[in-house]
Order: sequence, then C-alpha cells, then structure tokens
Amino acid sequence: MTTGLAGDLRDALPGVPVVDDPDALSAYARDQVPGLPAGKPAAAVFPAETAEVQEIMRIASRTGTPVVTQGAATGLAGAANAVDGCLILSTRRMDRILEIDAAEGIAVVQPGVVNARLREAAQRDGRFYPPDPGSFEACTIGGNVATGAGGMCCVKYGVTADYVRALEVVLADGSVLRTGRRTVKGVAGYDLVKLFTGSEGTLGVITEVTVALRAAPAPPRTVVAEFGSLAAAGAAISAVLAGGATPSLVEILDRTTLAAIESWQPLGIGSDVAALVLLQSDAADADAQTEAWSGVLEGTEATGVYKADDAAESELLMQARRLAYPALERLGGTLLDDVAVPRGALTTLIEGVERIAAAHGLTIGVFGHAGDGNLHPTIVYDRAEPDGERRAFAAFDDIVSLALDLGGTVTGEHGVGLLKRSWLARELDPVALRVHASIKAALDPAGLLNPSKVFEATAG
Repeated sequence: MTTGLAGDLRDALPGVPVVDDPDALSAYARDQVPGLPAGKPAAAVFPAETAEVQEIMRIASRTGTPVVTQGAATGLAGAANAVDGCLILSTRRMDRILEIDAAEGIAVVQPGVVNARLREAAQRDGRFYPPDPGSFEACTIGGNVATGAGGMCCVKYGVTADYVRALEVVLADGSVLRTGRRTVKGVAGYDLVKLFTGSEGTLGVITEVTVALRAAPAPPRTVVAEFGSLAAAGAAISAVLAGGATPSLVEILDRTTLAAIESWQPLGIGSDVAALVLLQSDAADADAQTEAWSGVLEGTEATGVYKADDAAESELLMQARRLAYPALERLGGTLLDDVAVPRGALTTLIEGVERIAAAHGLTIGVFGHAGDGNLHPTIVYDRAEPDGERRAFAAFDDIVSLALDLGGTVTGEHGVGLLKRSWLARELDPVALRVHASIKAALDPAGLLNPSKVFEATAG
C-alpha cells in the first residue's frame, strides 16, 4: 500500500489516472486569466464515473484536502485556479453524451462534454442547444453550468441557467444529490438546480447535467451597420429593439477594437467608424426581419448598412465579431472584463471606458452583447513593462466600479472566481452575503470545495 494523497487515490481507484509529478501538475494550476494567484496542487485525479467522484470526495473529506474541480480550464475569472496542497479533480474523462431525447427535447450529459459537441449531436436530431460561450469549441457543459455561462445568442435564447433541468452533484462528504427533473414544469421543493448553477465549484461537484433543447433554428441572416459615434450606435440599437424585434444576437464593437481588427485582417472598415453593430435573425422569416431592420437602421445616423443575402454571406459579416478578442490579444497582454449594465447605459459605459483608457494610458477595446447589456472591455498592456499589469488591474477596477454606478453587475457571464470576489460585497447587501455564507457552510462545513473563490473568506 502506498502513502500520501496520491497513494490513497491509487489504492482506492486503481483504474483512475492520478498525477502527482510537480512539473506535470503545473499544467493544472490556473485558468486563462493572467496575474491572479495560483497555488501548487498536491495531485490531480481524472475520474470517469460518479462513483469514482464519490470516493475521491470521501478521501478528500477524510484527509482535509481542498478540492478544485476543473473542466477545460477555459474560464476567465480564476475560478479553476489551484490552491496550495489541493487536489485537482478534472472532469475531462467524464465526456459521454448519455442521452438525447428529441421528443422530450432534452439531453443528458456528463460534465466533460464539450459545448460544441453537444450542439452538433443535438443538431443531428433536429434540435438546438442555444448557450454559446465564446470558447464553445473547447469549454465543457460542466464548466458552463458552474459559471453560469452565456454567449452571443443570449438576447433571444437566454443563458445556461435557462436550460438546466436537472443535476447530479457529489457533495463534500461524498454523498450524491439528484435534483431537478426531466419535465418542462416542476416546482416541488426549493430550486436547487438554480442554486448549483453558477456556484463555481464551491458547493459540490457536478457529475451529470440534463439540459433542455429547442427546435433547430432557420439559417441565420445578418445586418451590419457602421456609425460615426457611439451615441448614434446606441440610439440605432434602441430604435430596432423598440419595434419589438427579437434578434438572435445584437453585438457591438468600438473604434479601438475595429482598428485592431483592421491592422491584423483588413475587412475594409474605415478609420472614421466609431462603432460597428451586428444584428442577426434565425427566425423562419429571417429575410423579412433583416430587411425591416435594415430599413430602420437606414433611418438613423448609420453611415453604412449592409445586409446578407444568404447564410454564407451572413457568416462573412460576422467575421469582425469573431476576430475581436484575438485581434486585441495580438497587441500585448490582455485582461478581459465582463460587466453588464441596463441597455440604455451601454453607450455611457463605452464612453466611460474610453476615459478610463486615457487616464491610465492604456489601450482598451470594447466589444460584446449589446442586446443584453453585457460588454467585454479588453485591457491591453505591455507585459515587459514592470508596472504594466498593475495599471491594467487598476483600469479593470475602474471599469467594474463604473458598471455598478450605472446600475449594472460585476459579471454578466464569466463568474466571480478570484478576479471579482472583492467586488461581490459591494454588489450584494450584507443580508445576501450572510445567506450565501450560510448555504456554503451547510453544504461544505469544512470549506474544502474550491476555497478562496467567490468570497474573500471561505465559510467553514
């Protein structure tokens, strides 16, 4: 019999891979955010079944070992970062689609299933799984549920939380909680599904997810409009939406982001364009809808309006939006923010970000989901500059503060993690914080599940 955490895991679960080499473990230390603390894990374990996760949690509970659950580690808030001496519980091998029931409109999956793979599988059965995070080709359903992920189509279809019907969760003591149901309706008991959705691994380990599916949409059609000012862009978005439009996405890119795209992959966007707005319809009458939106936009201060005639052209018009973040990444180190404000405050937020960029002497590009008020100001800084990262985080804090001042939230879809835990106390009142802490203490009394995340101090 071997000794130590890794030895205990190997003895109890001989068929489950366990990693304890320090060099190999460095690959599991953090997610995608730079500049946040990450500890040195003691081991990483890769279960494939719920029963294996149960045994892992029993060992962790018995030995007092912190557990950090990781999916694809594509997160943008530091929620998957290791703490010293922790066990990384990776769900990557839990990657089976267990069931797709097209008649009931549901899919049952393990947490390691990649978002794009579920979408493709649902599509083969004439169904559609709408939540589409920017990293959908790599991120996992378990991670999407844990962070409450969103995406570009949220304005019409909603976020991950709107699709989770049922969950299987292994709790800190190794017991299994099954909550929710397959039915469309059901209000028996507290809504524990919503409780665990967005809990960022602090309340339990998600081992199975039942999600709702929708009917497959029509091929999309896209309209793009250019504006000489942010105010004109904001007014035009309001004009389209005021008419009762239900676009499947409404995206905006500011001047800084457009300049970064043009310097990398020129699309013919003029330097006088202050904002680019993209609207898309996937309704059965998408051609008629986009034709109507084009008419509305042409009656605003838009300096150019372009409508796609088919799905292929729609995809070409969407290219600018897909290039936004990688174009800014090419300019240096990046710190990606995630704030949401009332839609009427969008242009005020973007204008405020421009002032923050000037005050800190930084490049900050803004793009995001104008349809639901969720923007991603992306701060670019020089990694070689000794003070560069500190200035970036100072600008980041100013942006988050501005979003709150405008009646918004510190995170629309990326979660709190380590990145924004200091801001949670400002957004939530003391009673709400006390309730959060009580729930954490009830489900994880020893504070072993993803400690130091979401809250400044772990309840326990």
